[in-house]
Amino acid sequence: MKEFSRAQRVSHEIQKEIALILQREIKDPRVGMVTVSSVKMSRDLAYAKIFVTFLNDLTENMAPDHHHADGIKALQEASGYIRVLLGKAMCLRIVPHLTFIYDDSLIEGIRMYNLATHATKSDQKHQKTDSNIKNEI
Repeated sequence: MKEFSRAQRVSHEIQKEIALILQREIKDPRVGMVTVSSVKMSRDLAYAKIFVTFLNDLTENMAPDHHHADGIKALQEASGYIRVLLGKAMCLRIVPHLTFIYDDSLIEGIRMYNLATHATKSDQKHQKTDSNIKNEI
């Protein structure tokens, strides 16, 4: 059985708490719907990198770069407030300094899935065409 370090356990709890805080407390329209994909803690638990994805990037056809820069800026501006709420929610000796980073892995995963689906459909279409030509001969 794999042992988890204190930093990993704390990062999981911080991920849950920040997700709740962003959902319930942050009303900035630049943030919109956001999900916390992961949290990386420093070994001394003084710093946390919060990786976030903006769900409006998934639904809109605009380039995601346009949305996430404003969202990250809004989250960084609110990081002090988020940190205070995090300190109230968790019993930590030191509440970590929060840095928000855009995580495009979900967007890239969806893009790759769409490319693979399109390629598969295209191959099936060509196979049907090839079989129809062979049947005519």
